[in-house]
Amino acid sequence: MKRFLFGLLGLLLTVGFLSAGAYAGEKILKMSTTTSTQASGLLDVLLPELEKDTGIKVKVIAKGTGAAIRDGMDGNVDVIFVHAKKREEQFIQQGFGTKRYAVMHNDFIIIGPPEDPAGIKGMSNAVAALIRIAQGKAFFASRGDDSGTHTKEQALWKATELELLNVTTTIVKKGKKREIRFVHPDGLGKWYLSIGQGMGGTISFANEKLAYTLADRGTYIKYKFGNKPGIDLEIMCEGDVRLNNPYGIIPINPKKHPHVQYDLADEFAQWLVSERGQTLIANYKLLGHQLFYPDAIK
Repeated sequence: MKRFLFGLLGLLLTVGFLSAGAYAGEKILKMSTTTSTQASGLLDVLLPELEKDTGIKVKVIAKGTGAAIRDGMDGNVDVIFVHAKKREEQFIQQGFGTKRYAVMHNDFIIIGPPEDPAGIKGMSNAVAALIRIAQGKAFFASRGDDSGTHTKEQALWKATELELLNVTTTIVKKGKKREIRFVHPDGLGKWYLSIGQGMGGTISFANEKLAYTLADRGTYIKYKFGNKPGIDLEIMCEGDVRLNNPYGIIPINPKKHPHVQYDLADEFAQWLVSERGQTLIANYKLLGHQLFYPDAIK
């Protein structure tokens, strides 16, 4: 009996060591990224191919760019993949990231209900379009979540030279409270609706409320043509150079956070900007619509 128990114990220990060894051998990377890379469906294409090519598995934490950058600053992740270039450059200057790799771009668009109560359809001047929306007090849904899209929206409102108000508010995402500060035109809670949601949630909310909103083109295409039924919102304003939307990936600096998996993060970044990764990005289409354009190769 004793011999049997010792044998069983030895077997369990062996299995345990093998399992631990297999787990330790896995290449698992933690990435904080903007919701648009996930909501657009792009990561569903890229990450399985990354694993095939490199063996790297990526644990994705999708949130607004501001929150993703904070994850990097706190050392909670190994890499960030976001779209707020000035904030990314500041992140590197402060020593939190090693290098910004330019991965891809799409653009922002102002979308709205087919009835177009503000009369902005066909405009290519985003600032003028926002002025009309504000003057007509047409519903406008803002992400209000300190994301890259929210950052761009605030920059556009500042360019209108309308009187803006400063607000500090608390948003709750995944059970966590976070205080954010932002500017907005007069009318918060009346016609200007700040909802503290990701891109997909904001598009759905705007669709229900017959509101205008600022969206990245990739997520809009996914919700317009990739869902059944698709949303009713249409593109109202596009083509303004101020609506450009570049994405970058940044490995976290191991000098700031020695525990991060810098080698894996850098390998992932290099793969994304390689011909292989860039081709996958260029070829990712939804019903014939290209969602992103590669920036590392031409």
